[in-house]
Amino acid sequence: MHYSSASEALPTWRRLSPFDYVFALALIAGGAFALLRYHAYMDYYEQAVLVASVPTGIALGWYWKPVRPLLFGIALAALASIGLYHHDLARADSNFFLKYLLSSQSAILWMSALFVLSTLFYWIGFLGRSETGGRLGTRLCWTAVWFGFTGMMVRWYESYMIGSDVGHIPISNLYEVFVLFCLITSLFYLYYEGRYATRAFGPFVLLVIAAAVGFLMWYSVARDAQQIQPLVPALQSWWMKIHVPANFIGYGCFSLSAMVSVAYLLKSNGRFVDRLPSLETLDDVMYKAITVGFTFFTIATILGALWAAEAWGGYWSWDPKETWALIVWLNYAAWLHMRLLKGLRGTVAAWWALIGLLVTTFAFLGVNMFLSGLHSYGQL
Repeated sequence: MHYSSASEALPTWRRLSPFDYVFALALIAGGAFALLRYHAYMDYYEQAVLVASVPTGIALGWYWKPVRPLLFGIALAALASIGLYHHDLARADSNFFLKYLLSSQSAILWMSALFVLSTLFYWIGFLGRSETGGRLGTRLCWTAVWFGFTGMMVRWYESYMIGSDVGHIPISNLYEVFVLFCLITSLFYLYYEGRYATRAFGPFVLLVIAAAVGFLMWYSVARDAQQIQPLVPALQSWWMKIHVPANFIGYGCFSLSAMVSVAYLLKSNGRFVDRLPSLETLDDVMYKAITVGFTFFTIATILGALWAAEAWGGYWSWDPKETWALIVWLNYAAWLHMRLLKGLRGTVAAWWALIGLLVTTFAFLGVNMFLSGLHSYGQL
C-alpha cells in the first residue's frame, strides 16, 4: 500500500515551506561550526565527508521530516556531552550526566535497553491489538536511535581524548558495528513504518535488533569490547570510513527484508491474517529493502576491492571474508534477477529472503568465528 497526495506531484521546491529553509540554514550553520571547531581532528577525507553530509542531511530532512528532530537532538546531546567533558575523559566517572546518560557507554546502554523495551511494546500492541502499545514501541524505538547515534558521536570524541593517534570514527570493531547495525536497521524500519502507515511488521523487525543487542551485551561482558582501542594497521585507511557504513546499510536492509518475510509466511499460512498488512504490502517492503540493501552492498564490495588493492596489492584474494561477501552478493543478485525477469513472488521469495539472512549472518559473524584470513583482525 503506497500513500500519496496531490502535493507529491509538485516539484520539490514547490512543496517546501519556510521551515524547510530554516532547517536547511540550521544544518549549514551546524556543518560550518563543526568544520571550523573540529577541523584539526579531521583529515581531508573526513572534512569532505562532513561537507557532503550537509546537503545529504538537508535532502533527507526535506524528504523524511521525522528525521529532523532526530538530527537536532543528536547534535545537541553530543555537544552537551563534549561540553561536560572539558577535555578530561576521567569526568565520565565523576560527572552525573556523563556517568548515567551522555558518555558513549551510558548512551549505548540506554539504546540497548530501549530497543528491548520497544520490541516488547511492539509485541504487546500487535498481540493485544493495542494502539497504545504500538505507539509506545515506536516512540521507544526513536528514542533508542537517538541514544545510539549520540553514543556513537560521543565515542568518536572520546577516542580523540585518549590520543590523537587513537582517535577514529567508531566503526572499527564488532562492538561498534553491532551498534551501527542496530541503528541502521531500526532507521530503515521506522521509515517503512511511516511510509506504509502500519506498525504491524515492527514486532518482527525489532526481534532481529533485540537479538543484535543481546549479542552486543554478551560481547561487552565477555571481551570488555566497549573499551576504545587504537586502530590496527589494516584499518588505518579512509576506505574504512565509507566501506563499512555501506556494508551495514546492506546488512540492515537484508535483515529487515528477512523479518518481513517471516510476517509474510505467517500471513500466507493463515496466522495473524487480520493483524498484518496485505501480502502485497509485505511483498513490496521485502522487495524494496532487498533492492536498497543490494545497491549499497554492491557499492561496499567495490569499495572493499579498491581498499584491498591499496592495502594488499590486489583487488581480490579469495580470502574467506571476500568469498562469503561474494556469496551474499550472488544470493541477492539471483533473488532480484528472478523477481524482475521471472516474476518471483509469494512464499518462495519469502523463504529465499529468510534463508538469505542465514547466509548474510554467516558472512558477517560466522567467518569471524570459524575461519581465518586477511580479515582475521575482526575475529571474535
